[in-house]
Amino acid sequence: MTMRTRTLGTTGPQVSALGLGCMGMSALYGEADRAESVATIHAALEAGVTLLDTGDFYGMGHNEMLIGEALRAAPAARREQALVSVKFGALRDPDGGWSRYDGRPAAVKNFAAYSLQRLGVDHIDVYRIARLDPDVPIEETVGAIAELVEKGYVRHIGLSEVGAETIRRAAATAPISDLQIEYSLISRGIEDEILPTTRELGIGVTAYGVLSRGLISGHFTADRQLGAGDFRAMSPRFQGDNLRHNLNLVEALRKIAEQKGVSVAQIAIAWVLSRGEDIVPLVGARRRDRLTEALGALDVTLDAADLAAIEEAVPPGAAAGDRYPAAQMAHLES
Repeated sequence: MTMRTRTLGTTGPQVSALGLGCMGMSALYGEADRAESVATIHAALEAGVTLLDTGDFYGMGHNEMLIGEALRAAPAARREQALVSVKFGALRDPDGGWSRYDGRPAAVKNFAAYSLQRLGVDHIDVYRIARLDPDVPIEETVGAIAELVEKGYVRHIGLSEVGAETIRRAAATAPISDLQIEYSLISRGIEDEILPTTRELGIGVTAYGVLSRGLISGHFTADRQLGAGDFRAMSPRFQGDNLRHNLNLVEALRKIAEQKGVSVAQIAIAWVLSRGEDIVPLVGARRRDRLTEALGALDVTLDAADLAAIEEAVPPGAAAGDRYPAAQMAHLES
């Protein structure tokens, strides 16, 4: 496996072709093992992964502290290569509940101060609000991040889960390096307006959910029992007939993967990699074996026949169910 690099837009940093999404090490997908999580981050850095993605609200700061612990324990050369992307803005409560998103300039700077402390770093490489605050113009939120850039606390400005109009308004305020948004074989909504807009403006894309929270990993089964704190227990795509339909798509994809001698997860990640040099897939591996499998996607080459077969097996709009419950869909522009 040779780690390739990509650039987050025309103003962003050069990063590894795959990034590591660390959310599942702290929240929303059942219990995670802390030691294994740290070991997985170390293994990713050793393999040449440079982009680590987190949110200050993942486990109410737990995920940032976990990454900080991993970076402190990593060899100096690996620690220096790491680029940390942080999402902010989600308001939580002690019961683990969610309320709204806060994009006020004073809140932006407050969130950043706590993230810097938890991560144990002197700057954040890419900083972005997790969802648009409908009560605060995006110009004010981005302007506050731009002030943090001027002071050296942030290197690059990102966006997350916003639509084409918001992207344009943000880019008119300050240089935007990257949009983080869900993109996978069964979540292709960005292809209509959002991806053309980012490409027009020279903004990179970090794609999360490339395995749709494990749904198209090839490892998820219909009889799997999910804990009360597992996001998938509430996700429409993992419910009843929706799940059965979506797993049938996975089986169609499995036939193609087997013909190429690769795993379902590898072919799903390779498909996202094939969509353009401006897209960096985030893999949500919580264990070293899953990380190794994901990294194997870098060695998978999809030719025109492969891509046509994948398109036939899982055409756009083929998934059953929304990607979030209705209450959370309301926060999305895309």
